[in-house]
Amino acid sequence: MKHKKLDDFPENFLWGSASAAYQIEGAWNEDGKGKSIWDDFAKIPGKTFENTNGDVAVDHYHKYKEDVKLMAEMGLKAYRFSVSWSRIFKDGSGELNKDGLKFYENLVDELLKYNIEPILTLYHWDLPAALQDTYGGWESRKVINDFKNYCIALYKDFNGKVKYWVTFNEQNVFTSLGYRFAAHPPNVTDIKRYFNANHIVNLANAAAIKEFRKYVPNGKIGPSFGMGPVYPYDCKPDNILAQQNAEEFFNHWWLDVYCFGRYPKSILKYLGEFQIAPDIQDGDMELLQSVKPDFIGLNYYHGGTVKACTENKNDRKSEDGRFIDPYLVNNLDCEAPESGLFSSIKNPYLKTTAWNWEIDPDGLRIAMRRLTDRYNLPILITENGLGAIDKLEENDVVNDDYRIEYLRAHIRACREAITDGVELLGYCTWSFTDLLSWLNGYKKRYGFVYVNRDEYSEKDLRRIKKNSFYWYKKVIETNGKEI
Repeated sequence: MKHKKLDDFPENFLWGSASAAYQIEGAWNEDGKGKSIWDDFAKIPGKTFENTNGDVAVDHYHKYKEDVKLMAEMGLKAYRFSVSWSRIFKDGSGELNKDGLKFYENLVDELLKYNIEPILTLYHWDLPAALQDTYGGWESRKVINDFKNYCIALYKDFNGKVKYWVTFNEQNVFTSLGYRFAAHPPNVTDIKRYFNANHIVNLANAAAIKEFRKYVPNGKIGPSFGMGPVYPYDCKPDNILAQQNAEEFFNHWWLDVYCFGRYPKSILKYLGEFQIAPDIQDGDMELLQSVKPDFIGLNYYHGGTVKACTENKNDRKSEDGRFIDPYLVNNLDCEAPESGLFSSIKNPYLKTTAWNWEIDPDGLRIAMRRLTDRYNLPILITENGLGAIDKLEENDVVNDDYRIEYLRAHIRACREAITDGVELLGYCTWSFTDLLSWLNGYKKRYGFVYVNRDEYSEKDLRRIKKNSFYWYKKVIETNGKEI
């Protein structure tokens, strides 16, 4: 689709950036905070790069005022952050921890002081460890009520101050990596448990949105989904069918539940043939169909390309035959139980990052078009960014022009999508400051602000503005006209 002229970004467009509690806060056991499943998992030898963990991270818990001041200097319109559930309820339920809640109250007030819109994520992967230990976390339906009560506590406290809320961050990622590939907690490799846990998260998401309508009637809420469009390898009919299967398996499996309250029939039936479909009880589908999000949060990094499955294994490998990044393990090969659906394959037309993630700004536009056509909801880009190895040079200079190039292309895709008719609320980069990359330590950096630390030393944790900081500041000043 070629346009004679591209539309401008809306006047109230939310130019933002994003983070997650475990990746930035540190202070893992301060002010009454309980342990999360990541506090334990990251200390299992070999699970993270150089055995890094979030005990200190980039110390945002103590440096939040400095960080927010930098956001204000940049002119940020919105900041998406997550709340650590175990800061609010040490054991996931019971007595509310007022000291933990106070940190987030102070953070929100600091953001509002600079007219920065807070976007609050209720769950970004850090389940209270006590709930995992007591009843198995997301594998037990008991977690639905505990999550609902945790959400209500935040709804009550921040009603009137926080307009935009995200229920779950990348449910497709934390369930698959946690319950299928043991790359995340709870360190499980059981495909049946994976689909069951995912179903319970869906129920918790619906329960949280249902309560939200009571306590925050003027707010907006939706899940944040890690999505990329799936391409067929070529126009061979078998490969077109494989693409349809993969799109339903990777995207519709979650988004149809969020927006329609139902699972795709073809995938549900197929999983049933292997006896790995989720256990659906009476009343489950009624709950899922009783709510609908106000927007779709889109985390976009890359999509995928597939062909019909053959005897050959998945070839989305690096040249030495190994995946470069653990976050690519959810690309299925032909030995998987559901391998009759498709096989992932490298896209020959796309370049990749240092971590083998495909770079595809057109895919962002395609993703938004597909979301709009299927669900007809506003979209908020809740994450998009480039993980790279940044070098701190003399005089505190970080030349990250490659990040500018990456973001420029994706912002251009956003403007093209708006011109196509997509209702786009905002664009949050990942991330504002450098942070702990869950499995890749501090080597993989995403921020506009360099944090002076590495895997081996906290150094002085100084905040240093990269070249991209000044570039994004200009983007915001011109509302996307100068990129």
